[in-house]
This record gives sequence, structure tokens and C-alpha cells, in this order.
Amino acid sequence: MTEQIKVDLNEYQSVTAVAYPAGSKSRAGVTLILGHGAGAGQSSGFMVSFATELSARGIDAVTFNFFYTEHGRRAPDTNDKLEACYRAVIETVRAHKRLGLNRLAIGGKSMGGRIASQVAATGVGDLAGLVFLGYPLHPPGKPDKLRAEHLSKIKARMLFVQGSRDAFGAPDELRSIIKKLSPRADLYVVEGGDHSFKVPKSAGVTQDSVYKAVLDKVAGWLREKVQESK
Repeated sequence: MTEQIKVDLNEYQSVTAVAYPAGSKSRAGVTLILGHGAGAGQSSGFMVSFATELSARGIDAVTFNFFYTEHGRRAPDTNDKLEACYRAVIETVRAHKRLGLNRLAIGGKSMGGRIASQVAATGVGDLAGLVFLGYPLHPPGKPDKLRAEHLSKIKARMLFVQGSRDAFGAPDELRSIIKKLSPRADLYVVEGGDHSFKVPKSAGVTQDSVYKAVLDKVAGWLREKVQESK
């Protein structure tokens, strides 16, 4: 049973978050906030499916709409507004009577993950980790315009889930950056996957099995980070 949560940005503006509670028998003791990508909000099939499946694996998942999405606009807000929205969601989750008892991890799909990383780089308190579902290392076709300088300022562990055919940054491009990070970051490559981990039919595997492997990796990784912090 999901729970809608109002997130106040200021006295006049708010957005909606949705909590997907973990099953009581398998709770990992971690809440993962996932921001959506630039082109689709929290009600997209990808976001709903990943949040639902993570909750089934014992992760308390939270999605939310950035302000522009909440109000039906297609163009993303400015960077400062995106970050302010993400920070407001973090504050709301930490104040939640149930979710706030968990260790907190943040991340998201594409742009949502990038904004989470920028927020973490400037400080949001202790984090169990960050999870990036298709990190947008650079715009497609523009490998010189990297969005990575701030990653070295993040003090929490990071998990990058990246498709081998991701036009926003191939795994090899990420490896050269990840190897310089401290604490150590992890990379999980989706062989044949694009920016949303979709694989061609020629890959010889089903799309469901690809998503299942990603979800198992994310849930297992988060459990490990929580255990390591105890």
C-alpha cells in the first residue's frame, strides 16, 4: 500500500512524493529516495516498477515529482530549483515517523541521480549510499561536457548502474572517473542495455530478467551498506 506525502518547498509551493513501504518480514532498514529523469515523472512505468520491486526486496522506496513535472511542464527547472526540491524531499523523509527511522540513501534515474549527486556533494548529512540508474555523465554525442567534477566531493559510497550502450556515458568512460573516487564506488554494467537498461532481442535475454538482475543488485548493495555502517 503506497502512501502519498506532501513535500513543502516553501510557504506557497509543494510537490508530491510517494512511499513504497518494504514488507515487514524483509525490511533492510534503509530508505532509498529516487528522483525521476528529465522526460518522465514519478508515475512513469520505470519509476513505479523499480520502486515497487525494491519495496518487495525489503527497501523502503520513495519517489517524487520535481516541481516542473508536478505542474505539467516539460522543460526541467533550473539547477538550483531542482536541487532545492530534492533537499526538501530529503528533509521530509527524515522527519517521517517511519521512514525517518531508517538509514537514508538517495539517487535516481538519469537527471534525478545527477541532482542527487550534486546535493550530496554540497552536504545533506550522513547517507548510507547513492544509487544511480543510468548516470548522465555527458549529453549524447558530447563526451567533452562531463558532469563528474563534483563526484569527488561525495563522502558516501556510490553504485552506478550503467547500460553498455548508454549514449549518456559508456561504462568505460565511467570507470576512468570511478577509480579516482574515495570512498570506492561500484559499477554494475547492464550488458547490451541502453540508458534505461533496455536490451535488443539479439541479446538473448528477456527484459524482465535484466530488470530483475538490476533490482537484485541494488537491493543487495544497499543491504551491504547498511550492515557495514552498524
